[in-house]
Amino acid sequence: MQIIASTVSLTRTDAVDIVLLARGIQVLPPEQRDQHAAGLILAFTLDTGLQDQERRLRDAGVEITMPLREEPWGERLFQVTDPNGVIVQFVEWATPDNA
Repeated sequence: MQIIASTVSLTRTDAVDIVLLARGIQVLPPEQRDQHAAGLILAFTLDTGLQDQERRLRDAGVEITMPLREEPWGERLFQVTDPNGVIVQFVEWATPDNA
């Protein structure tokens, strides 16, 4: 038996709720059920622990669509992509080497 998640809900008591629904799910109005996201990046900025989060998601079986990397301007990030095409980016700021 294969179980496929149709929703993901990210909740924090000090922030807004974010709910991602699988395309085609019946709770969506018919005109929204088969839409794909395009050009959307949902970014979460972390204070610390970016590498730990990347490892935790990878170990949980999440496909990392852009591996952890550090940009020259000090942005450390990695990305995953949900089934609807929404890019979810996790970011941590570091002091660049040339600062």
